[in-house]
Amino acid sequence: MKKNGQVLKEIFQSWINVIIIGACVTAGILIYKLVMGNPVNFEGGMDLIKNKIPTEKWVGLEGNYLAIIYKGGFIVPLLIAVNLLVLTFSLERMISLTIANGKGRLSNFVRNIQNLLSENKIEEAKVLCDGQKGSLANVIKSGLHRYRDLQNDATLPNDQKVVALQKDIEEASALEIPGLSKNLVILSTVASISVLIGLIGTVLGMIRAFAALATGGAPDALSLATGISEALINTAFGISGSTIAIILFNFFNAKVDAMAYKIDEAGFSIAQTFASTLKK
Repeated sequence: MKKNGQVLKEIFQSWINVIIIGACVTAGILIYKLVMGNPVNFEGGMDLIKNKIPTEKWVGLEGNYLAIIYKGGFIVPLLIAVNLLVLTFSLERMISLTIANGKGRLSNFVRNIQNLLSENKIEEAKVLCDGQKGSLANVIKSGLHRYRDLQNDATLPNDQKVVALQKDIEEASALEIPGLSKNLVILSTVASISVLIGLIGTVLGMIRAFAALATGGAPDALSLATGISEALINTAFGISGSTIAIILFNFFNAKVDAMAYKIDEAGFSIAQTFASTLKK
């Protein structure tokens, strides 16, 4: 069972994520209205506001991409928020995994630990773990706390001592590994919904375009162009956000898998080293 402190930490983290998501949505709306929707991006500039011309009739300056994206409609702020979420949680994962990796190369660290344990230098191995300051070091140090006690325990058979040490290492790993993959589910969710949100904007834009074609007499060229523009912009924005999220999710997932493998490998190696010392 999880300790109360761990539960409170998870609740706090959940609220932090909710606040971040809300902040990204708010930022997306503000960027859409104040930056992309700034009249200076359109023909007529501030006169558009003074003359109270509807935004549907605003024409972007040639080559002004902010105005082009603004014409994508009210779905664009959501797509901006999605991309901000990808950026925010990618930076969070990058920082967290860098910290979890600790100092120096993990292979060298594990080799040094094995050498110290083979020489029965438990305290020196603990000091080395304190200096490494990574998730792997935390798992190894957790196992080392019982390493000496199990060596001196005369009541347990050798095979049960090895099992007990392996169990301690596995329990420590079970606490560390979930922290490595934390918030990756948000990236995977964003990768899925980004395309769907873009498709909603695409469908709405096509509805507007076909509505312009369905008018009696000559089609409304402005509404037709606006509808097609809205459809294409939302499609491009949604696919771009999804592509970036998928790439980053796979990148971080690969790093987590590699670190989890290192932890398992180190735990097995320590158990084997411990077993060999018992036979002497």
